[in-house]
Amino acid sequence: MKQQEEITLQSLTDNEDIQVGYSDNDIVIIDSIQKWAEISAAHVAMNAIAICTQGKIQVTMNGQTIELHKNQVAIVPQNVVITEPMMSPDFDLKAMFFTNRILQSFLREKMNVWNDVVYIRKMHVITMEDDELSFYTHLYDMLCLSFDKGKGQLFLTDVIQSLLRAGVLGLCGGLKKRMLTDGTPTTIDVHLANSHFQRFLDLLHATDVKHRKVEWYADELCISPKYLSALCKKHSGKTANEWIREHVLEDIRYYLKQTDLTMTQIADRLGFPNPSFFGKYVKEHFGMTPIQFRQGNI
Repeated sequence: MKQQEEITLQSLTDNEDIQVGYSDNDIVIIDSIQKWAEISAAHVAMNAIAICTQGKIQVTMNGQTIELHKNQVAIVPQNVVITEPMMSPDFDLKAMFFTNRILQSFLREKMNVWNDVVYIRKMHVITMEDDELSFYTHLYDMLCLSFDKGKGQLFLTDVIQSLLRAGVLGLCGGLKKRMLTDGTPTTIDVHLANSHFQRFLDLLHATDVKHRKVEWYADELCISPKYLSALCKKHSGKTANEWIREHVLEDIRYYLKQTDLTMTQIADRLGFPNPSFFGKYVKEHFGMTPIQFRQGNI
């Protein structure tokens, strides 16, 4: 029996026991994962959305017991450890795995809904209503049709990602609706800690100039930088600096790929002191100049 499986883009696409429907540099879609019964523990390095299509499963996710039944959806943040799987003989599921980059690209300003669900409220399992189930059944049929008929098509990745974006946005819309009617009580201490972390995420999403030090965000929240970093690590497994960097990089990707703004305009809009500093930052994190990145298929 395996001790721990590392679930990454590479491991999913390389595993012959897993039926991969589609994969690119940011996404893997799994048609069936019945062989998961052989895994005793797994580190899930990517964000995941999975729907149980038959049977049921119980696992421990970062110390929390999770049960998933037919027509229920599991929402899994990146970098969690799943242990102690127990499943029915007929268990099977379909799953989509996303890098943080593509998830932020899909959701943009609505990313706070995802963060609120997975890191604050920890709503990891939801039950599909009939209309939701119908929507996602038809969406999956369209995805399968694209897989089968679109091989070799120049814009296949764009088509797949557009369909997936619609699905993820629809899911977040349903989650937002659930949150508005969620009356789950919390203790004062937990609520306060969650509130600070949520306020940090809200501030990060709302501010145009994200390229700032942790101290700036901490000052805006009236807490210490050390406390902010500890909260981020506790609730998400990521440091405040990692949260900031991910959002800065996604903004850079958006402005270089989706707008015609000049490098000077983008640098100014994102809070870099000058185009030269902006160019060095892009080179450091993307391995190419801003012009090369804008012209490349990345």
